[in-house]
Amino acid sequence: MKKYEVMFILDASLEDAQKTALIDMAKEIIASDGEVTKEDIWGNRKLAYPIQKKFEGYYVVLEFNANPELPRELERRLRIADGVMRQLIICKEEK
Repeated sequence: MKKYEVMFILDASLEDAQKTALIDMAKEIIASDGEVTKEDIWGNRKLAYPIQKKFEGYYVVLEFNANPELPRELERRLRIADGVMRQLIICKEEK
């Protein structure tokens, strides 16, 4: 298993229940073939540039351990989820 980190930005105008549901969805995908080691919710922050004509986003960072195939599936699911404006997954293993 490798160490990964995913950061995704949710639409700040979503209700709290919708934000929680999207975060839980990401954690369930990770739990299917790995484990979440750290959850860091930054909350609402101003974006550096407008995304989809929005100026604020709700930032979430999850660190997790998983097999190399899982990040591809996680990225695919986050990309098609309504309410997710951007996502980035990085491998934290040192080369």
